Amino acid sequence: MRVHHLNPKINFIFGFIFYLRSPKIDKIMALQQQVMEQMKVAMKAKDKVALESLRAIKSALLLAQTESGSGAAMSEEAEIQLVQKLVKQRKDSASIFIAQGRNDLAEPELAQVAVIEQFLPEQLGEAEIAKVVEETIAATGASGMKDMGKVMGMVSKKLAGQADGKTISTIVKSKLT
Repeated sequence: MRVHHLNPKINFIFGFIFYLRSPKIDKIMALQQQVMEQMKVAMKAKDKVALESLRAIKSALLLAQTESGSGAAMSEEAEIQLVQKLVKQRKDSASIFIAQGRNDLAEPELAQVAVIEQFLPEQLGEAEIAKVVEETIAATGASGMKDMGKVMGMVSKKLAGQADGKTISTIVKSKLT
């Protein structure tokens, strides 16, 4: 049986049209592509701290994709959570190093935090977070610390990626007491 092949130019055109018509692929691959582009820039600039940070993000993305088993790309929310986790790990390490008087080890961790935070959405200030907390408390009718979990869950969903849990928790506690 004879197989007919399309002209390679036509294959290219169909592939390009498919690429343009599938924004889901573009959004899903956005973080991974951004990391790869930044890695190229860091390699050319011989920036070891940035390169190490970007490799950590790439490694975490690949691990998360293989853990799911399907090898499918992650959702944008999952990517934001993953990057937040990396930032939190480095901040915790830096605080431990500073507490032990090891500023020489804390500085690279804080430098990595600065590089990794570039991939997070813009963080909200305490005033904006407090406003969302107050709105949520009013909407749920929360009256005391017993309702903290409910309020925290709703606020965390609303502010996903825009504020860290520690700040949200502090503000919720102050508003409920």
